[in-house]
Amino acid sequence: MEYIIKILQRYYMVFLRGLWGTIWLSVVTIIFGSILGVLVALMRMGKNKVLNGIASVYIEILRGTPVLLQLYFFWLGLPKLLVMFEPSDTFCIIVALVINSSAYVAEIIRAGIGAVDKGQFEAARSLGLSERNMMAKVIMPQAIKNILPAIGNEFISIIKGTSLASTFFIVELTTSFKTIQSTTFRAIEPLLISGVIYFVLTFTLSRLLRIMERRMKASD
Repeated sequence: MEYIIKILQRYYMVFLRGLWGTIWLSVVTIIFGSILGVLVALMRMGKNKVLNGIASVYIEILRGTPVLLQLYFFWLGLPKLLVMFEPSDTFCIIVALVINSSAYVAEIIRAGIGAVDKGQFEAARSLGLSERNMMAKVIMPQAIKNILPAIGNEFISIIKGTSLASTFFIVELTTSFKTIQSTTFRAIEPLLISGVIYFVLTFTLSRLLRIMERRMKASD
């Protein structure tokens, strides 16, 4: 405990920088992964066989290969593909995290929409609503209740998944642990501190999501 307090006193700014890195990586991944996931889900559920096939292959490849392998693929591949832009390591890792997350979000959204009673679709069409209005005003509000728990778990997985960015020296909590370990030659203490911070982040998010679920179910 004594060493933990000393490390916190001396290196708290390193942990704060790592915490900020984890938060902004997670937020960016969640936002853009969700947007891309919605588009992939719509392609997957659409009647166009070509788009449906592309979305299916996209999802299966991303869900069937390790995240770290995908990070390496984009880290090595994007600089060669975008030669004129010279993307940074951070940009490559963010793209990889967003694309990986989008595959899981797409399946969650597809399952959530599929769980809505078919009678709701028929009722919306009988009222003369367009496909866009039907989805926006009738189906999605009901699907969100089905989607929220799984989406929440995906968001928590994203927060923990950002730790893989430390492999490429992107500033986040696990990178902070490695930095302090290399400086102090002590591993357990900074590792415990990083673990506690991760736990607080994910625990807080899970509690907020439960509050949202309860409020949404209050109208049932």
